[in-house]
Amino acid sequence: MTSLILNDDTLPQLQEWLRSDDLLVACLCAAWCDVCRDYRPQFDDLAARHPDKRFLWIDIEDQADMLGDIEVENFPTLLVQRNAHVAFFGSVQPGLQLAERLVQAQAALSAEELATVAASHSGEQRFHLQRLLDDAAG
Repeated sequence: MTSLILNDDTLPQLQEWLRSDDLLVACLCAAWCDVCRDYRPQFDDLAARHPDKRFLWIDIEDQADMLGDIEVENFPTLLVQRNAHVAFFGSVQPGLQLAERLVQAQAALSAEELATVAASHSGEQRFHLQRLLDDAAG
């Protein structure tokens, strides 16, 4: 299993995922970034290890019209969310181990625990994918 690449054709699939209760893990990168190109197979491997979760690859420059101008500190940046709650948004060191632990830790949280974590990271809520899509659409 590989991650879904966000584009106009896959937007309906993303919209369906955002309405589900599934954990969504998105990697925000850029095509020009060598680190991102090297990280892509690892991210797809992570997706294959977790077929019960949703994995999305976003080129933040190619999809700026769709999501707006997202400022990230470094690449790769991961976004982990479920329903209305962003549990994590931040740069990660390339490699499978850190991302694996991050996904496992967020998946282990109950809905209430995830809401508590999200509330403690209130600034990250602005990166919720549905909010970004809505804001960019105007």
